[in-house]
Amino acid sequence: MISTPEDADGQRDRLLQALRAHGTAFTELGRLFGARTGLHTTDAAALVEILSAQDRGEPLTQAALSHRVGLTAGATSSLLNRLEKAGHVIRIRDSADRRVVTLRAADGVDTMVDCFFAPLVARIEAMMAGHSPEALAHAERFITDYVTTMSRFLDDLAAGEAPAPNTRI
Repeated sequence: MISTPEDADGQRDRLLQALRAHGTAFTELGRLFGARTGLHTTDAAALVEILSAQDRGEPLTQAALSHRVGLTAGATSSLLNRLEKAGHVIRIRDSADRRVVTLRAADGVDTMVDCFFAPLVARIEAMMAGHSPEALAHAERFITDYVTTMSRFLDDLAAGEAPAPNTRI
């Protein structure tokens, strides 16, 4: 139980350190996924972004992917050319507006990704089983709020704004 402001500060510091460690581990997973599948790290990250959007039922456009992976439009086009040539990605023109092109993972890509990540998913599921539904709901709310806060800050930075320290976003 947190009983003093110092305890609360320590808890926040440990939590932020754990979130940074998660970011580092997530980046390393992407690097290893790319290495094991013969893809450059950025190409692997783009492929995971395309699959994630597809799984949510929200296929990405090239512009949205460019934003997600932090590349220019030209660099993203080159990346997609590589993924398309390797048979990992398909570009699909919107039937209502032929100017809109969405990105889909090619058949078999799900299997490639699942083979790499399945052991981790099993470990995470086992870890989560050790926590109550209430604890998981609380963690979900916290992480959602955390990501929203980071996303708003990134949007502000992209817009050329530099929020003042200690300003609630």
